[in-house]
Amino acid sequence: MSRVLVIAHLGRHFRIFGHYDFKVLVEMGHEVHIAANFNETIDNFEDSNIVKHQIDFSRNPFSIQNIKAYTQLKELFSNYNFGVIHCQSPSGGAVTRLASKKLRAKGTKVLYTAHGLHFYKGAPAINWLMYYTIEKQLGRFTDCIITINEEDYQLSKKWLRTIPSVKYIHGVGINTTRFSKPNATQKSDLRKKYGYNHNDFILFYAAELNQNKNQEFLIRGLALLIKEIPQIKLLLAGQGRAFKQLEHIVEEMKLQNHVEFLGYRKDIPDLLKIADVSVSSSRREGLPLNTLEAMATGLPLVLTNCRGNRDLVIKDVNGYVVEQNDLVNFSEAIKDLYASEELRGKYGRASLEMVRQYSLDNVKKEMKEIYKLYLEG
Repeated sequence: MSRVLVIAHLGRHFRIFGHYDFKVLVEMGHEVHIAANFNETIDNFEDSNIVKHQIDFSRNPFSIQNIKAYTQLKELFSNYNFGVIHCQSPSGGAVTRLASKKLRAKGTKVLYTAHGLHFYKGAPAINWLMYYTIEKQLGRFTDCIITINEEDYQLSKKWLRTIPSVKYIHGVGINTTRFSKPNATQKSDLRKKYGYNHNDFILFYAAELNQNKNQEFLIRGLALLIKEIPQIKLLLAGQGRAFKQLEHIVEEMKLQNHVEFLGYRKDIPDLLKIADVSVSSSRREGLPLNTLEAMATGLPLVLTNCRGNRDLVIKDVNGYVVEQNDLVNFSEAIKDLYASEELRGKYGRASLEMVRQYSLDNVKKEMKEIYKLYLEG
């Protein structure tokens, strides 16, 4: 049995991304510790199977607060000898990898999961100048980088040669038992519950309301569709700083009867069941859980062409990829799906088949093999 430390900068990360890691480790019989900043209520995390350590990470990787976090980590490493340290976030991972240099000299292996590198194809030059340079230097203190999309995997192999090993897994794992394709009766009943009728053509997108998620694109695309699809609806679940701006655009374009802001929701599985199409307007992704959830509900996809999105849709198989801000092709894709229930069914069934490789069970198997390599190899 080995002692393993899983690190993120904020405790909320373990609910969103990292829970599967220490479940795998516990099942393998290892002693599991986690470290993060748990100070805010939203970051509280409890699990009787693990040992929890408070580290005062800042979300800002350049904050002076991370000096304190570095000192706390050095103290933690002096008190415990870890066989593996697994970093699950950029800023926490950077500080941890710097602090773990002496442990690595004693045989500790350091892994880092990249949930979407900040340097990527089409990224601003400053991202490459800053984040690529930092990651390249941190590679000297990293034994393995784990990527969750094809672009990051290929990019890491090409540009992060200071890291001995690059691995690819199918995301963080989606609990497919929470999502299922509804039958006609279930869909009809849920629509009645939420106040929609069977003639409504519903597009759904669950994401933080911000510039990167680019919901304005969907709203403007909707304006091109109303004449041909008068009963079309765009449901936007999520909160964010762009809400007021987006609300103003909807009012300005007189789309109040077609666009609905649902806010933060805990009933995403049911909301997906009333949808006809899953859409995404994102400019960049790691591997979008919202789209995986839509696939597990058996929905066809219309996604913008960006890292992460590209991994999940195959043209003419389970949906469409449209270029950033290409409103014409976006609207044409929606029209195609609206015109053919048979096509929606075909693409939805393909989504269900494709999502299996991203299931929690499959990702746990992939992570188990990686952990075995560094804990037993």
